[in-house]
Amino acid sequence: MKEFINASELKDMILCADAALHANMQVINELNVFPVPDGDTGTNMSLTVNNAALELRKKDFINVADVASTAASGMLRGARGNSGVITSLLFRGLSKNMKGLETVTAPQFSKAMKAGVDAAYKAVMKPAEGTILTVSRLAAEAALKYTDNGGTDLDEMLDASLEAGREALADTMNQNPVLLKAGVIDAGGKGYITIYEAMLRCLRGEEQAPAEDPASSSEEQSVFEKFETEEIKFAYDTVFIVRKTINKDLDLLRAYLDSIGDSLVIGEDDECFKVHVHTNIPGNALNEAQKYGTLETCKIENMRTQHDELVDGAAAAPAAPEEPPKEFGTVAVCAGEGLAELFRELGVDTIVTGGQTMNPSTDDILKEINKTNANTVFVLPNNKNIIMAAEQCDPLTDKKVIVIPTKTVPQGISAMLNFDPSSSEEEIVEVMKESIKQVHTAQITYAARDSVFDGHDIKEGEYLALLDGSLVGSYRDFDKSLSSFVPAVEKLDLNPELITVYYGADVTEDDAESTSESFASYFPKAEVSVVNGGQPIYYYMISIE
Repeated sequence: MKEFINASELKDMILCADAALHANMQVINELNVFPVPDGDTGTNMSLTVNNAALELRKKDFINVADVASTAASGMLRGARGNSGVITSLLFRGLSKNMKGLETVTAPQFSKAMKAGVDAAYKAVMKPAEGTILTVSRLAAEAALKYTDNGGTDLDEMLDASLEAGREALADTMNQNPVLLKAGVIDAGGKGYITIYEAMLRCLRGEEQAPAEDPASSSEEQSVFEKFETEEIKFAYDTVFIVRKTINKDLDLLRAYLDSIGDSLVIGEDDECFKVHVHTNIPGNALNEAQKYGTLETCKIENMRTQHDELVDGAAAAPAAPEEPPKEFGTVAVCAGEGLAELFRELGVDTIVTGGQTMNPSTDDILKEINKTNANTVFVLPNNKNIIMAAEQCDPLTDKKVIVIPTKTVPQGISAMLNFDPSSSEEEIVEVMKESIKQVHTAQITYAARDSVFDGHDIKEGEYLALLDGSLVGSYRDFDKSLSSFVPAVEKLDLNPELITVYYGADVTEDDAESTSESFASYFPKAEVSVVNGGQPIYYYMISIE
């Protein structure tokens, strides 16, 4: 019988949960019904919990309160995507209810689980059942029922909780029509069960906490530590990790990357590979790599900028006196140098690199907020899966953070076009929110996997046509994917006046001009313009106003 958990045991339980999420990441990712390349649930939950594990490995603890607090803080800052944010909130509830505790008993643990669920439901604007919220709620209720009936064995409590959680997970298929059509369970719920199954195995002594972070290897790190400063021929230092989804030799990828850059190193194991390359076209490198799997993390740095700063003595010189903060500043999330430059031209103070497949963490967004010399900072997430992570920043900074819920880059651009820093805060929020309602976004990307969605039998590699996030259709022929927007736009009873075609890293200027001409013929009354966005994943993002 196990009546309490001490600090060392709780730490090991969370480390085991981290390892389990890492091992099952792709299994969870593949439960995602919508086949658009995205910051998948398994990846986001794994990266979120891994950030807590990294903090926990730094020291030993004498009480469970400090373990829970460290884990919750790590997850909060590392939270990626909606599933990651919800996971962090579930653990934040654990932390608040373990405050001041040296050890934790079954009744205390069950109440902490319920508090986490309450925090998660409160944070989600429109809680949907048949998701991780349902699974965690019913699991917590079962744990609480066990202890309310006098149960004191933590092993039995977690076992009862998991039994209810697994039943709830199986039922998510019936609660969500989309999952039912696809014949799959909810990915976030699966991630939650994966966490607690690992924690229970650890508690029972069936599994030991790994000595090292499972997300990296010392052999891989040692390879990347060998790079030194060199003459800059290629501007962008590009590092990324891809989780394999197909068993395919990397020789062709290696040859391609070598042809567009230098300083190439690829570290590979059975599940993923990590790439370091210097190149002038990082978007092309990312798109080519995604033919082999799902992009997990990415970092792109402009070495010429860094070099110029060093040459000018900026790194060694005393910092210039900072100007007094302005009243309002802005931060935008986007991927693609063309889009980033456009946002800068519109007055955005700082850019968070990320978006589809590269959901930035709360901490990534927070760093750019803190760099912005303003008392109040407006954040444009430009992706529905980044909004919640951005919203977590407000309590972590002295600045006031206001998240404008932009779900696409064209919405973000429209918001910035209507940003007037001379207005009041209330007026700015009202005008920006109203402006994004006027923007419809058409997108063309590719199917990351075979899927059946909303009556469409989708095959991997097909062109996907999306309008305002909804699937218009999947096509082998690009022209058909383009023309499919005509009836979809007509159904919305739109009479477009302005259409802007943002073309991606895999599209030539000539092809983009041809696409814009097609749109001009479809909507002859609209003014059509073309912008080189340079974005990965999406061949085109098209703003329709």
